[in-house]
Amino acid sequence: MIRIEQAATDHIPQLADLLAVLFSEEVEFRPDREKQIRGLRMIIAAPERGNIFVATEEDEVVGMVSLLFTISTAKGAPACWLEDMVIRPDRRGMGIGTRLLQHAVAYTKSHGFTRITLLTDRTSEKSIRFYEQNGFQHSEMVPMRLHLG
Repeated sequence: MIRIEQAATDHIPQLADLLAVLFSEEVEFRPDREKQIRGLRMIIAAPERGNIFVATEEDEVVGMVSLLFTISTAKGAPACWLEDMVIRPDRRGMGIGTRLLQHAVAYTKSHGFTRITLLTDRTSEKSIRFYEQNGFQHSEMVPMRLHLG
């Protein structure tokens, strides 16, 4: 039985394991457990900054989605970034990702957010298709980065 709940500090080691999977699959990032744990702690400790939801089966985390909160001046309202979403590879294709994403969308709607923005690898047709099937649309905006550290 899969449960979706808000992440807690005791989930952090398993969340770091999931992020290692995600960052091994993404083109721009590399796993760094210490950094991932530090980032997870920052989000969980400051719910005004964001929220992480986990899909659990018994005490095992099988998926996660993290949201980071901001303000959209275009919308004049709260907006958020879907920062990380990953399902354990052996649990993919079972609807867990869809349930997690639907939970995140329902949460943002019920908390007055007006937009969710995400980045996914251009080369990951499966991820792009997943987000499209869940109502996300391509943007004319071009992502750009300035790495500061």
